Amino acid sequence: MVLRAMFLVVGVVLGVSLGWSLSDGQTEMLSIGALIGAVVGACLLAAEQRLQSVPLPVALWGGVGLMLSLLVAGLIGFLTGLVGNSGHSVFSLVGILVLFLGMPLWGMSMGIRFGQEEWVNPEPVSGSGEPSLKLKLLDTSVIIDGRIADLCDTGFIEGTLIVPHFILQELQHISDSSDGLKRARGRRGLDILNVLQKMTNIQVKLVEDDFPHVKEVDTKLIELGKQMNGKVLTNDFNLNKVAGIQGVEVLNINDLCNALKPVVLPGETIKVFVLKEGKESGQGVAYLDDGTMVVVDNARLSIGKNVDVIVTSVLQTSAGRMIFTRIKEETEREELSLTRV
Repeated sequence: MVLRAMFLVVGVVLGVSLGWSLSDGQTEMLSIGALIGAVVGACLLAAEQRLQSVPLPVALWGGVGLMLSLLVAGLIGFLTGLVGNSGHSVFSLVGILVLFLGMPLWGMSMGIRFGQEEWVNPEPVSGSGEPSLKLKLLDTSVIIDGRIADLCDTGFIEGTLIVPHFILQELQHISDSSDGLKRARGRRGLDILNVLQKMTNIQVKLVEDDFPHVKEVDTKLIELGKQMNGKVLTNDFNLNKVAGIQGVEVLNINDLCNALKPVVLPGETIKVFVLKEGKESGQGVAYLDDGTMVVVDNARLSIGKNVDVIVTSVLQTSAGRMIFTRIKEETEREELSLTRV
């Protein structure tokens, strides 16, 4: 902030100097020169603040447009007599102001627009001629979760994984937390990043893009996803919804895991280990290898044992899937008794 204020003061001083050199005894030129310096300094500061969130190729094209427009403005000023003559009136100084402010701003805006065109920055293509995979931006939660490393190791996720600098800062902040659990989660996330960087089938790229006017990390990630036209890789339910509303594609690890769970239909027989007692009287609780909860009726006496159970129903909820079963031996006894009757 201090440097920007000093830059603005320098601009005003330079403007006064310009007005003095062109004044020829006219004191009102000093005020106009100071105004020109202040306006130019303010415009440059605004442009610098705005260009912080602009991709580097687009900013470079904006700089090219600015330089070309300055050359054109100088040529026009020389040919029309606004530049190079000793005598200047108030109107000629206003003309210089319009020429050397309006033309560069127009040139820079056209350069930025030129840099944003798809034919200037075409999407890279793969060897088969098809568009390559979109960039994938990693969220803090999916890095700490760790399953992304297993997916990348299997080869199901390809392409480039983007880790923004503000995500890395959040991981470091969590790693330095006074809370032991948070500190362990943050360090796990940093370890997962190290594992990903050592993999040969994917590329992990750290980017410095930031949005200083945005405070929330999730909002910054969504803005970066829009800017890069990439996909956000997360397991955060709320981020999933917000990004979807704003038109950013999301890859949710939890959705993938739910889709890969084996299908169990009523009437099938599965073998489970009854781990503990359930909420209802006589119920037992078991878990499949993927973590799906299995509720076993009348299994209180089978706790700590492997039993064969028959699936009676499957309940799918937002929190996951629950399978309700009965012990196979007990079911067969009931069927046999009904047959005898």
